[in-house]
Amino acid sequence: MRITELFDRGEFVLTTEVGPPKGFHLDHLLHEVKEYLGDITAVNVTDNQSSVMRLGSLATCKAIKDIGVNSIFQITCRDRNRLALQSDLLSAAYFGIDNLLLLTGDYTTLGDTPQAKPVFDLDSVSLIHAVKQLESGIDLGGNELDGDPPKFAKGAVVSPCSDSVDVQLAKMERKVAAGAEYFQTQAVFEPEKFFEFMEKAKQFNVPVMLGVIILKNAGMANFMNNNIAGINVPPDIIEELKADPEKTKAGITGVEITARIIKECRDYCQGVHIMALGWEKLVPDLLRESNLVS
Repeated sequence: MRITELFDRGEFVLTTEVGPPKGFHLDHLLHEVKEYLGDITAVNVTDNQSSVMRLGSLATCKAIKDIGVNSIFQITCRDRNRLALQSDLLSAAYFGIDNLLLLTGDYTTLGDTPQAKPVFDLDSVSLIHAVKQLESGIDLGGNELDGDPPKFAKGAVVSPCSDSVDVQLAKMERKVAAGAEYFQTQAVFEPEKFFEFMEKAKQFNVPVMLGVIILKNAGMANFMNNNIAGINVPPDIIEELKADPEKTKAGITGVEITARIIKECRDYCQGVHIMALGWEKLVPDLLRESNLVS
């Protein structure tokens, strides 16, 4: 099911993301999806996240779909030209995978194979346009597709807590104009900035999902502050992570912080996207702590 149908019905959508393994064995990942993510609307599968080579997002989405769980095919422009991108999109449609998150992608020098040549034939905006074009029954070369065209829920990303809010709003506007139907945000740790951004983003009239990360420790928070654009973990949250090391190690502090952010921001968004980063087992606790499930 396309998650845009749920947004249209006014439902509050819950998604999370998983990273495929560096290998082709999926038993552990599929077990965690079945064991811990039963209350999630759809599972977003990352596409060689951080430019680290892993099992493909499309294959993993198909495996998740085969166990009865809705998936979101995350696809980046870094590794494919427009031929391969369109081909993978049609492959997704064939497999019945109709939810997309469309990204430009991290540069290859950030990953474990820095000598890899990046492609970037398209960027996120032109990739959204490519999907829209396929949905009209025509490819980017102007050629007609055989049979009925595909139909996708077209998602994009935005960073509401960036220092350059006007830049983010301009990017959001371009993505909406290209055909984006919903947005997933970069992780939010500053609710006030999120509120201010959402007031300005109302003009686009598209659903926005609050992105959250379950912090594992203060070191992780400091790393994100220093290395990830659009994220700022405030000093009081870092001190909270330091206060009780055992509680933080167990994930309790991270869940409490994330639940608090969700509760503060819920009225300003149409869903929540949880980036558990290997702590999928804590997702059920987070959903209960956030009052998202009973």
